Amino acid sequence: MPVWDDLVGQGPVAESLTAAARDADAFVTAVASGEAPSSATSKMTHAWLFTGPPGSGRATAARAFAAALQCVSPDRALGGVPGCGFCDGCHTTLVGTHADVEVVATDQLSIGVKDTRDLVRRSSLSPAGGRWQVIVLQDADRLTEGAGNVLLKAVEEPAPRTVWLLCAPSVEDVLPTIRSRCRLLTLRTPPVEAVADVLVRRDGIEPELAAVVARATQGHIDRARRLATDERARARRAAVLRLPLQLGDIGGCLKAAQTLVDSATEDAKQVAEEVDAKETEELRAALGAASGAGGRMPRGTAGVMKELADRQKRRSTRTQRDTLDLALTDLAGFYRDVLAVQLGTAAPVANAEVRDAIDRIAASGRPEQTLRRIEAILACREALDGNVAPLLAVEAMTMALRAG
Repeated sequence: MPVWDDLVGQGPVAESLTAAARDADAFVTAVASGEAPSSATSKMTHAWLFTGPPGSGRATAARAFAAALQCVSPDRALGGVPGCGFCDGCHTTLVGTHADVEVVATDQLSIGVKDTRDLVRRSSLSPAGGRWQVIVLQDADRLTEGAGNVLLKAVEEPAPRTVWLLCAPSVEDVLPTIRSRCRLLTLRTPPVEAVADVLVRRDGIEPELAAVVARATQGHIDRARRLATDERARARRAAVLRLPLQLGDIGGCLKAAQTLVDSATEDAKQVAEEVDAKETEELRAALGAASGAGGRMPRGTAGVMKELADRQKRRSTRTQRDTLDLALTDLAGFYRDVLAVQLGTAAPVANAEVRDAIDRIAASGRPEQTLRRIEAILACREALDGNVAPLLAVEAMTMALRAG
């Protein structure tokens, strides 16, 4: 299966990347044969910026392009499109084991200067065995200002066969000096029908469930797959969609806010239990600690252990924020359905399973109230991005939802 099949509902983007991969293949082939490669009309460039809303498949597109750049299929000599999906170059890139493809997807709140310098040093190397040295930065929007300035020089003057693939929600999330040196590709939210079809064909999801989760997530592929395969995720979402009916008084608002924050904290704790203990034990063993959980640590290792603890704490904070943001997205979708019903539009209801609650809230208010409630949810998301205490931000939101 060609790597481009993973780009659900992104026909124009796939065409652009296919053309670039062809030109990139011609360039490397010419260099290998000692010819002078022509770049006058090449659609290939050294830096790309993939943007699009959550769930559009930015990282998927970047990985597919990376695989096409490393494709070694013999069909290329016969006019085949790079990115067969089966050759060693494609396969190792897609599973994350290719020596010349570095994929960076941080679980921290930001990407700092130190990590970025490591990437820049790697980007200066020649390909070890592949056709290109490819750096895929899935969270370019999380670069600190200092890290962005470090990256700028590498993107501006890259090594001859190094390609940077940056992913971000929008061009505004990347420094102007960096985005001006990248070729922009904008992805759209995939159609609901296309997402449902993918879930059925590739994941074996029942068609009825696939249609429900694709509609509920409004085309977000990863969230739809998680809802379809994780019963706990469906339960948490159902709890969020019941929240608008629990805001009858101030006590209900505060209780609903506490429930949302507690659920996010529990998610973060669960991730920590699964990962932190293993990471800590592996580091202790690498540093030569005595066997056993209470084994004595060698001298001079306290700083390394503290650095790990700080990184784990930042990861926990991000997990909590991501879970809260997901809940707020579902809540905004609920009120979007309420507004559609109030305005009498023909837009399909995304949350059909709670249609009774949607009709009840729609009948008890006016469209302008619903718009203010949606704005309150967006303001809560911005507050969380600004490091406001989660409980304080969510309590303010639930009070605003009650006031309408």
